[in-house]
Amino acid sequence: MAQGQELNVCSSSASPSSEDSNPCPICLAPIFRLSYLDKCFHKFCYKCILQWTRVVASKQSDPSSSVKCPLCKTDNFSIIHGYDGCSFQKHYINQDSGNCFVLSSAHKYRLQCYYTEPGFLDDIFDASRYWKSFKYLQPNCWLQNWLRREIQALMQEEDVDIIMHHIFGVIKSLMSHKQKCQTITYEVKQREFQEAISDAARPFLAARTDRFVNEVELFLASGLNIEAYDAVCIQRLGWSARGVTTEATAEGEIAEHRPVIPYLHSFDDFDSSD
Repeated sequence: MAQGQELNVCSSSASPSSEDSNPCPICLAPIFRLSYLDKCFHKFCYKCILQWTRVVASKQSDPSSSVKCPLCKTDNFSIIHGYDGCSFQKHYINQDSGNCFVLSSAHKYRLQCYYTEPGFLDDIFDASRYWKSFKYLQPNCWLQNWLRREIQALMQEEDVDIIMHHIFGVIKSLMSHKQKCQTITYEVKQREFQEAISDAARPFLAARTDRFVNEVELFLASGLNIEAYDAVCIQRLGWSARGVTTEATAEGEIAEHRPVIPYLHSFDDFDSSD
């Protein structure tokens, strides 16, 4: 079968694992749809380890039928998932590698941003001022493309337009309300925004939802296009990327912040060609 060898799996396997309190080593969130590699038996979210195999395959000229575990480097040949005590599913490595979505350098950079300490741009972009000055009433012509890239990076899937339009529609609806401070304070408006976007995004982004909401707010508060926003982020993080300069600002050199990233080898070649 296209998604693996199905063996009478019950539907309860789609819920978050209650057996293991340890987070998934890839997404760092509670394990969702518990799965195992067939030789070393290390545990991951099914979607996370499946995408891991696709990323590894995309970097090989001739993808093999096995993949090394991102934790112990043991060769594994399949992913066991959907186990309910009497039956399970087995997905063989690289069975559908021809249909994988390959992350671009921009996607990799944005994915890494979600593993940095939050608030690293708060002293550059003032979200409170954005709400106080009613700048949220001004349309942002770059938001849809920015949202699409963010969601693609976080979900590591290409076709995210339905999700993007859903979240964009919620934002557009919130921003179209022309209530001033006589009827609503900026703190209330900001809180409404955060809660609404969180509710819209959580079914898709899970543990990364709160950080995503913060990133959306910062992008809107920046007033910058995507390229300029990326340049500021990369400069602040102390990274380098093709086409992005890291010169000092007029006020002086921006302090360097090192990203905190789990030691997963799919990030090793951030500066390499796509």
